[in-house]
Formats: sequence, structure tokens, C-alpha cells
Amino acid sequence: MKYHFKDLGLSNTREMFAKANKEGYSVPAFNFNNLEQLQGIIEACVEMGSPVILQVSTGARDYIGKEMLPWLAKAATEYVKAAGSDIPVALHLDHGPNFEVAKDCIEYGFSSVMIDASHHPYDENVKESKEVADFAHKHDVTVEAELGVLAGVEDDVVAESHVYTQPDEVEDFVKKTGVDSLAIAIGTSHGAHKFKPGDKPQIRLDILREIEKRIPGFPIVLHGSSSVPKQFVDMINKFGGQIADAIGIPDEQLREASKSAVSKINVDTDGRLAFTAGIREVLAAKPGEFDPRKYIGPAKNYMKEYYKEKIVSVFGSEGAYKKGTPRK
Repeated sequence: MKYHFKDLGLSNTREMFAKANKEGYSVPAFNFNNLEQLQGIIEACVEMGSPVILQVSTGARDYIGKEMLPWLAKAATEYVKAAGSDIPVALHLDHGPNFEVAKDCIEYGFSSVMIDASHHPYDENVKESKEVADFAHKHDVTVEAELGVLAGVEDDVVAESHVYTQPDEVEDFVKKTGVDSLAIAIGTSHGAHKFKPGDKPQIRLDILREIEKRIPGFPIVLHGSSSVPKQFVDMINKFGGQIADAIGIPDEQLREASKSAVSKINVDTDGRLAFTAGIREVLAAKPGEFDPRKYIGPAKNYMKEYYKEKIVSVFGSEGAYKKGTPRK
């Protein structure tokens, strides 16, 4: 064990989810790939008094470096303390592909991991999820698994078709695996191009309600839940980008889900769009600019301010913990 998550000031998700379910909100799970994205996320959550799950995919972990990542997480929790906030912070592996990767993440300070064996037959999904849960729980790390398949493309996740979660499987799956939360497929989708103009996205709240009846009070997770904000798509395109036909999940549907047993909602694409829009805007207005602070700083702020709005409009998690004072 290189690092234990408690030594980094991190929390697992067990108490986070219990409080969220009791009080009718969901915990933001924001993906990051670099320091500035992490800054935007942690600053937004500190200022709003919201708990947060910092997520990295295997690709993001490779990009940052597994030896550097624990210290970025430690820096985030130190920032929380210095700001006078008490928000809990988890470091979570998003879409872990197998036991070996999950184990390595746990040994490098992750407080939560996902094992995504949803593309395997049911019995294999159960077997792999249980193996990860058994190991993780020895170190007080919480585990997320997935039933059903989300369509779309995002980072290392690629699926052409959508397979809704079957409510009659969830109770058996949770009992056999011992996992702490369950990602379900009810109509959300990975990536920016979830739906096309003219579509009316509808997540299957009826399936969610049926699942809640089968496993009452159990923490449910929604992946692929970015709203794909039009203002950032338009900015990217205005300043030389090419993001076409990008429509996401309406905020009001996600807020409805977060009032129920949905304890965690994943957002990645929205942050990427806000960040990219900020960079393109500066470089288009000042083509001679070559100081990264001058174009990455505004990108971070776009992402931060948008996530502050989303904490209210989607998650409902504002004020769940003590708000901190932003650094100057």
C-alpha cells in the first residue's frame, strides 16, 4: 500500500451518500484531467458548500501520472481546510476496466473505485464486481458497479447501443456482489453527441422508480449526465471549433432524479466544453498570447462558474456542508 486515502484527507462515499439520500440531493462527481480543472472543481464546491467526488478515468490517471495524482488529491483537501470548509472529498476511479486497475488505484490512495464489467454476461459482471468489492472493503474503500449499458463515446468508454437496466436483476446483483452503489442505464449517454437537434431527451424515471422499490435506500448512480450547454458549444464553434449536433440531458430531469435514491451524478463533457470554450475565446481574441496562465486561467473560471450553477440546478447539494472562503 503506497498511500491510504485517509492519509490524503479523503473520504469514501458511504456517509456522503447516506446524507444525500436523507436530504434529497445528489453528490456531484466531476471528472478532471489536469490541475486547472481540479482547481475549478474544488473551488466551486468549497464556495457552494457541496460535497464532491473527484473522478479520473484510467486514461486521465495515465495522463496525470499515478505517482502525482495522490498529491493533487492531497492538495485539494488541504485547500478545503485552508478555505475553512468541511466538505468531504472523494477520489474515484471512473469506469475501472478490471480488478488489477482497481487494486492499483486503491493502493495509490483512491477512496472509491468503479468496476465496470457491464459489457460482460450477468454472471461474469457479478463475479468481477464481487472480487473488487471484497478487496476494496478490506481497506475501507467503497465500490461502484454497473448494470445495463450506456451508449456513446467518452474517453475509454465506447458503446454503440443502449441496454436499459432490468429492475428484476438489481436486488440479486447488489446482494451477491456487496458493492456500495450501482450505476444504472435509464437513458443517459456518454459524450457530447447524446441526441440530435429536434430530439426530446427523456430519461426513464419509471425504471428508476421501479429500481428504487427493489433496493430501497440503496445509492444509485447516473453516468453520462452532462447537459451539453449550448453557450459553450456556440463559443467553441464561433472561435474555430467544430462541435455539431450536440444536445445533452435537460437539467430539470436530472434534478428530479437527484431528489430520489440517485446519490451520485457524473459530469465530464460539460467541464470539457466550458474549459475548451475559454481557451478558444482567449486565443482567438489574442492570437499572440503564449502564457498558459492567461488562457488556461479563464478556462478554469468558466468551468468553475458553470459548475456552481449546476450544483444548484441539478444536484441540489449547495449548503449541505460549511461553505469556505475563496482564495484571492
